[in-house]
Amino acid sequence: MSTIPAIQSAYTGIQSGMQKLNENSAQIAKATTTGSDVNLSEPLVELMLNEQQVKASAKVIEANDAMLGSILNIKV
Repeated sequence: MSTIPAIQSAYTGIQSGMQKLNENSAQIAKATTTGSDVNLSEPLVELMLNEQQVKASAKVIEANDAMLGSILNIKV
């Protein structure tokens, strides 16, 4: 049983989520500093979704780490 695809997907999820977090944060910062009447609801909602994506991907890595630890403990 290989866990490599799960790890790769999790890392991709973290990278994608962090990139989008940065983009949404920049949009929010730009809107708040320029004083324009920009609707911030969409970037704020996406910011929260991206945060959840990063957390979920991190949990996949944690679960994979725990599983590999258990396997190593059994084999030793």
